[in-house]
Amino acid sequence: MNRASAAGNGNGVDEVVLSARHVVKTYGGTQALRGVNFDIHRGKVTTLFGENGAGKSTLMKILSGVEQPTSGEILLHGETVSFHSTVDARDRGISIIHQELSLAPNLNVRDNIFMGREIRTGTGIDFAEEARQTQELMERLEEDISPFTPVADLRLGQQQIVEIARALSVDARILIMDEPTSALSASEVEVLFKVIADLKSSGVSIVYISHHLEEALQITDFAVVLRDGNITATAEVRDIDLEWIVRRMVGEHFSLGEAPSVDEFGPIALSIEDVSVADVENPQRSIVDNLSLEVRSREVVCIYGLMGAGRTELLEAVAGRVPLTGGRVVLNGADVSGLSISERIDAGLCLVPEDRQRDGLVQTMSVGQNLTLASLTSFVKGLFLSRSAEEARVQESIKDVQVKTESPAAPIGALSGGNQQKVVIGKMLATHPQVILLDEPSRGIDVGAKAEVFRLLAERAGSGLAVVYSTSEVGECLSIAHRIIVMRRGRISAEFGPHTSKEEIMAASGEAVVA
Repeated sequence: MNRASAAGNGNGVDEVVLSARHVVKTYGGTQALRGVNFDIHRGKVTTLFGENGAGKSTLMKILSGVEQPTSGEILLHGETVSFHSTVDARDRGISIIHQELSLAPNLNVRDNIFMGREIRTGTGIDFAEEARQTQELMERLEEDISPFTPVADLRLGQQQIVEIARALSVDARILIMDEPTSALSASEVEVLFKVIADLKSSGVSIVYISHHLEEALQITDFAVVLRDGNITATAEVRDIDLEWIVRRMVGEHFSLGEAPSVDEFGPIALSIEDVSVADVENPQRSIVDNLSLEVRSREVVCIYGLMGAGRTELLEAVAGRVPLTGGRVVLNGADVSGLSISERIDAGLCLVPEDRQRDGLVQTMSVGQNLTLASLTSFVKGLFLSRSAEEARVQESIKDVQVKTESPAAPIGALSGGNQQKVVIGKMLATHPQVILLDEPSRGIDVGAKAEVFRLLAERAGSGLAVVYSTSEVGECLSIAHRIIVMRRGRISAEFGPHTSKEEIMAASGEAVVA
């Protein structure tokens, strides 16, 4: 069935513009890349598939000048090159959109796009021209964002659009996209794919990395699988399917898990009663409108909806991060609507936020410090913090949620995205919650890590925890959930059991179902 073809096989059909040859990258005793050979073709999309920690981002950082290889060489148009910085790479026509946003939230959209390469005249910076070009980029991406809007005021998906616009603004001939759609709505992804098609037609070469496998297959010309620092498979997209990718990434047998077996659910743990939440951008409008939902202990409930349906706002309001404009939140029979975030955590209600980098982790802290951040008060005895008790909890949490780290003292940034997400979940589980809310728990993590996260949640539900998670990936609804709640325009539009179909869920959300 699958006629695998080596990228850049010398047949002259596809011109290779950038290559990695026998590239090795080591960090101390860890070998992240093990003699990788990788080709990028003119006017084509090469998608790099692999689990977190496989070496994808490391390879892209080397190709874009963020890091240098330990050994091996980079060839640009057949000539050996050495990039000592992203500026070096950008000057040679290579630009990268990083997985984690690198915007300055205190600056506006225009200033973020032109930061470090301002348009200058004899009298200074031409802010008007920068604003004009920014407006053109926003129109190209079909996004109604003013050049003068502070980035801090944008939702996560809009910030991702700004990151994409910044990369497009340099007129790169080779564009690396590392998880560009992780925070985008379906309509925004569609626009981005149109932009990618336009770029290809003008000869721009694209490297694409995504954990949304089905989505990536829509635009891919060449598929390359990286596993444990080695290229394990390459093929043209016409010769492969989703199963081919998953098998080569994680092995023959793969599942996101299944709903935990429950003879009888426990009592009602969380009651959301007629809750309303105002839209931040338009306070006169409710983005969650008189919504009610009950969740029992030992139950797993999935909330599905498109971007803008109100999923995130609902979970943040229940956790105390945004105020209610109506209704109340009841935890084990007690009204907690007036409690602060920390008070709700102490009462047994916690949230794993959508943006782990911004809201879930402290980048200057170690793995261990992040794990105990939400439960520090439990280690205080008198006026002192019991380090031994804290260290014991850290070791317990690392084992419990299976964080892969060299040491609890390792910086959190040294972990892969999937392991960082486990740390955020482990941090909240260390507070011994009775109800845990998770907003897009699989955002930016690979299928293997995703399965580990869902199995962990199913296991905890089986032990008595009430679990509520939101997702915009319909396939995740049909994994571990006992109930699937579909939100549309701030309300519940449908409720399903675990044996429904993707088509029914998508139709209830207002999403077009493609035959």
